[in-house]
Amino acid sequence: MSYEPSEALLDNYADVLINFALNGGEGVKPGEVVQLRVPEVAKPLLVALRRAVLKAGAHPLIFFTPDDMAREFYELANEAQLAFFAESYHRGTVEQIDHTVAIRGETDMRELAGIPGATIMAVQKAMKPYMDWRRAKEGAGKYSWTLALYGTQAMADEVGMTLEEYWAQIIEACYLNEAKPADKWTALYEQLYAVKDKLDALPIERLHMEAEATDLWVKVGANRKWLGGSGRNIPSFELFISPDWRGTEGRVRFTEPLYRYGALVEGAYLEFKDGRVVKATATQGEELLREMIAVENADKIGEFSLTDRRFSRIIKFMGVTLYDENVGGKWGNTHLAVGSAYRDSFTGDPASVSDTQWEEMGYNNSVMHTDIVATSNRVVTAHLTDGSTVVIYRDGEFQV
Repeated sequence: MSYEPSEALLDNYADVLINFALNGGEGVKPGEVVQLRVPEVAKPLLVALRRAVLKAGAHPLIFFTPDDMAREFYELANEAQLAFFAESYHRGTVEQIDHTVAIRGETDMRELAGIPGATIMAVQKAMKPYMDWRRAKEGAGKYSWTLALYGTQAMADEVGMTLEEYWAQIIEACYLNEAKPADKWTALYEQLYAVKDKLDALPIERLHMEAEATDLWVKVGANRKWLGGSGRNIPSFELFISPDWRGTEGRVRFTEPLYRYGALVEGAYLEFKDGRVVKATATQGEELLREMIAVENADKIGEFSLTDRRFSRIIKFMGVTLYDENVGGKWGNTHLAVGSAYRDSFTGDPASVSDTQWEEMGYNNSVMHTDIVATSNRVVTAHLTDGSTVVIYRDGEFQV
């Protein structure tokens, strides 16, 4: 008999997502509108989420997507249909919602295998106005979001686990067996913030990451701060920064498979020169990787992240970036995102910054944001503005 999470456990999950993860850890407020983006396979969690929204006095706006229909769209749609953007609909949605909870759940991890990468990217490119509107609202402090996972048999099968084993990792990672999971997250964030404050106190000019097949330089840029523990993702154990893309140089080998757009990329390798990707290879899915990077500004870095193995409760490969970019294990992890930057990495008020100023500061802007993960043992050295250096990460742990 297949495993099914209990109603009590899903209510616990929903409580964390609605009453903690949104609003930067404060939860939703009465009268706010919460968009619930949930696939068909995760309907039991949708029921719990709507219940939590209603109990909080807020308004659920449900976006419920059917399973196993994506492939036919890409097979049948012509160029105009792929590029279609429902401007009025999406603008109205962004104006209406205060928060979004997006749930990841798959019935076929490789549903789009064989679909040309350019075809998939055409749809992503069309959504750029929506992403820009949402980013602007978030920067003004009027919108928040979180992402979480609903385990399915297909996802468990893909990584060689039973469904019960797969859910056991979700439960452990999200503190769902605790009486008050939100209290556990609050305590963890206090630990993360202590490290974040130490990193912010360092006048870092550049970061140098060294590992097997990796020798990468990342320019941090002025007026940046490290981020983490915002509730954006549940779970999240990382600390990250959106650097000045123009100072990225060198090479990086990623060790973890990337499931993206219903396809698989393995053995990804990137080389940067003058801030841009000049070489991209993969042992599998290279065509999709190249098409992703070919999207406007998706060949530039938007995020540099480190996860300390002592904080993370994730010990298994889950086949989902949300978890794999937060894995602890033996060496923690590093992940880079090519594509859009997080503007709340700016130390000032993001709402006061013009598009031109974002560009002048080296904050990348793209419809894409693709996280790719490496779990190899690495050393990260901070080169400070006074010319001195300090190792900030070694053997899977922060050193500050």
